[in-house]
Amino acid sequence: MNTYCSQPRLSYLTLKKQIDKAVLKVLLSGQYILGPEVAAFEKEFASYIGVKYAIGISCGTEALHLALKALGIGRGDEVITVSHTAVATVQAIELAGATPVLVDIEPDYFTIDPDKIKKAITKKTKAIIPVHLYGQSADLAPILKLARKYKLKVIEDCCQAHGEVYHNKKVGAWGDIGCFSFYPTKNLGCFGDGGMVVTNNAKLAKKVRMLRTHGWDKHYISELSGCNACLDEIQAAVLRVKLKHLNINIQKRRLIAHYYRQMLTSVTLPKKRDKTRSTYHQFVIRTYFRNELKMVLEANHIYPLIHYPVPIHMQPAYNGYIKTSGRLKVTEGISNTILSLPIYPELTLKEQKLIIRRINEYLQNMPF
Repeated sequence: MNTYCSQPRLSYLTLKKQIDKAVLKVLLSGQYILGPEVAAFEKEFASYIGVKYAIGISCGTEALHLALKALGIGRGDEVITVSHTAVATVQAIELAGATPVLVDIEPDYFTIDPDKIKKAITKKTKAIIPVHLYGQSADLAPILKLARKYKLKVIEDCCQAHGEVYHNKKVGAWGDIGCFSFYPTKNLGCFGDGGMVVTNNAKLAKKVRMLRTHGWDKHYISELSGCNACLDEIQAAVLRVKLKHLNINIQKRRLIAHYYRQMLTSVTLPKKRDKTRSTYHQFVIRTYFRNELKMVLEANHIYPLIHYPVPIHMQPAYNGYIKTSGRLKVTEGISNTILSLPIYPELTLKEQKLIIRRINEYLQNMPF
């Protein structure tokens, strides 16, 4: 069976002719940074999400970092988010100089619990970062209501949710700013690293564009304290090709997820939030025999992953040094039971059946 790490290679082989042609075009052009491919991809991605502006960034972490800076969030400010996420979410807050305040998640959806946000708001709170995790949207309606009431900014972490729909509108188009990653294993991934900031605010868009190129408005004149965080031309060219196939690939993921839901009998399956359409960046199951099951699957050349085994507030770099709002009981509880099954467009029906069979065979003999 194909391993998790082979997914980017499979996505390349599927579109090899188109991608090779697009990359060669860039190489022959001689323009490799902030050229026509980036400009075209920004326009196409903005249209896909349903926003006015998109700004190509070097990676998802920098997209979040520059979004915070563009909103004027920094030292002395607090930003509310979750501990059950990629560490990059919290790192971006640190890079901006602000203080992360971590709250618990909803047990059924693994995303930020809106009921926990209000208790974490202080006079220092300036923003909320809801993370749309595993291709599942956070519950944005109550989050946006709280943000309006307390005059807070909302930065959507969409790094795992390209194309996810919440209440008939794609994620990234709801908050003040949305941030995406194009890491190779994402639903829309390049062959290096890349990211995107999206917004409907012209002033914010201009500020992010300046921040990604050393704060330049005019060349070599830094009006802001920025950094070097540009999406390069080759990655933009690859992403333009793959964006055309994103919807059909999302549908393939949904079909695999539907089959998993039908056939897996002895695990707790992820719930689907009403009025959303998950893009299934991951298909995450829960079982108290997670570690044993993982070893059984690996022995059969099936390679699941754990997203994420250790919550951020319990990791060595942050344990005892990060602010949490109350005990993160749900976060800590699920970290010991979750397992991400293989799910990607190229996963064959034969492979899906093998995964399901091995899981059911092993767990049906376990006590519950």
